[in-house]
Amino acid sequence: MRKRAGLAHNARVPEPIAISSVDDPRIAPYRDIRERELAAREGLFVGETLVVLEAMLARAAAIRSVLASTRMLARTAELMSAHGCAAPLLTASDEVLEAITGIDLHRGVLAVAERAAFEPVAPEVFAPTRPPRTVLVCEDITNIDNIGQLFRIAAAFAVDAVLLSPECHDPLYRKSLRVSTGNALKVPAVRARRWPEDLADFCARFQLDIVSTAIQSSVPLRSVEPPSGVAVVVGHESDGVSAAVRAASRHVVRIPMAAGVDSLNVAVSAAIALDHFSRGDRV
Repeated sequence: MRKRAGLAHNARVPEPIAISSVDDPRIAPYRDIRERELAAREGLFVGETLVVLEAMLARAAAIRSVLASTRMLARTAELMSAHGCAAPLLTASDEVLEAITGIDLHRGVLAVAERAAFEPVAPEVFAPTRPPRTVLVCEDITNIDNIGQLFRIAAAFAVDAVLLSPECHDPLYRKSLRVSTGNALKVPAVRARRWPEDLADFCARFQLDIVSTAIQSSVPLRSVEPPSGVAVVVGHESDGVSAAVRAASRHVVRIPMAAGVDSLNVAVSAAIALDHFSRGDRV
């Protein structure tokens, strides 16, 4: 393998493999991703953009292959080399990439990795090195963009983990990962099986007060002093936080708004709530 000039530490670069046919078996996981990817493909997931690839490279051994357009090849190879990733590096023209994937891949980079290394864990498996002080709880968030935004917000407000109800959208979906700017691979994710029982058990285990965001029977958000450990709950895009979770909450809070405005986007609401309640370290 040859070395590419200008890389730090003279790192070795994967020798690119040119792909010219959509029938090449090496690109099978990338075919028609717009249509097929809502269900897991044999324990794999697809990441898109250099930012997401960099997050995936934190577990470089889990990456099966990387596919880059010819215009993004040098930057992709440099990034892989810097992280010591020895996965096959495939490359194709923009035209061939579009034919393979079924989408206009103007960002020019895809990668396939094993889900197990990044998959949300079950509550009983979650064993952080220190007890979490701030958890973002997502109840039945089904919009792809919202899941991605919520993980990006969780990272911004130094959340220790995101707890997902069983019906939440897959954070490893390609578009969710892209919207999260890779943070869905960085913030620990926990997937509940029983709801709301797992939420109650999780919060009791880590001594977290449940604070739900809702309009019904709520108090102004800033009237509540942030507890030492908190689980901030945001709910379904249309239905909000369920009555069962509200009933189990220490506090139910609302964001005061101007007359005539009934609600905010769930991601915006989460950001405002976490700005007040997060116990994470921020600069």
